Amino acid sequence: MQFMVIERFKNRDPKPIYRRLRDQGRMQPEGLKYIGSWIEANFDRCFQLMECDDARLLQQWIANWSDLMEFEIVPVVPSAEVREAIEPLL
Repeated sequence: MQFMVIERFKNRDPKPIYRRLRDQGRMQPEGLKYIGSWIEANFDRCFQLMECDDARLLQQWIANWSDLMEFEIVPVVPSAEVREAIEPLL
């Protein structure tokens, strides 16, 4: 399953986050796959697409970063898959 992770940098300060990322990596448990990320120009939010079969892996990963960011997790489905599901109903 894929998840859109919306992160809010505390104090809009990306430096502590990138410092930890540089020094310790993503600190994600095995089985949690990073797909990609996008960051707002004002450093307010980061949008990451992650994938895993067990949501507890997301919780473990968030625990490693919750001192620097706040998280919102949104389960998502690729639009092509939604179209396939809806097409027979049209």
